[in-house]
Amino acid sequence: MPDVAALVYLVNLGSLELHVPQWQVDEAGEPQPPDRMVIDLDPGPGTGLAECSRVAVLVRDRLEAAGLRARAVTSGSKGMQLYAPLEGTRTSEEVSAVAKALAEQLAEEHPDLVTARMAKALRPGKIFLDWSQNNAAKTTICPWSLRGRDRPQVARPRGWAQVEAAASGDLRLTQSTIDEV
Repeated sequence: MPDVAALVYLVNLGSLELHVPQWQVDEAGEPQPPDRMVIDLDPGPGTGLAECSRVAVLVRDRLEAAGLRARAVTSGSKGMQLYAPLEGTRTSEEVSAVAKALAEQLAEEHPDLVTARMAKALRPGKIFLDWSQNNAAKTTICPWSLRGRDRPQVARPRGWAQVEAAASGDLRLTQSTIDEV
């Protein structure tokens, strides 16, 4: 885990908004199949990290039932991402289809809290489960990356105890600023 001095050093280098793909590259520079699935939890107007945490627990439980172990990261912006390691045997289209099916199923079961559709008009009061981040042409913010803000915020990995406490209302989860790391 980087300390404040390391993060300040990265800021001084202009290393803000580091994004990474969901796949690796081989020795020849060719992209390989994705080695992780990402579900991006994007809070609509009227929602925040408390609602993201509730939805994150729902997503985590579904992924665990499928044999995948998700990790949570507050994005340093508004929402949260969940990452689940994969074996790298499926195409990005296959991974995206699984993520989309998961998002649609949760949206159907929790229509008051979740949407799986990108239309901004459908987002107020809901968390958009952005399954499309698994597209081979997209990237997501990497853990410990700094966001360009007046006071830089950090995309910070979170333990499930924190996420569960925020989901139940026992903890007010916030995006981490550089001095909170």
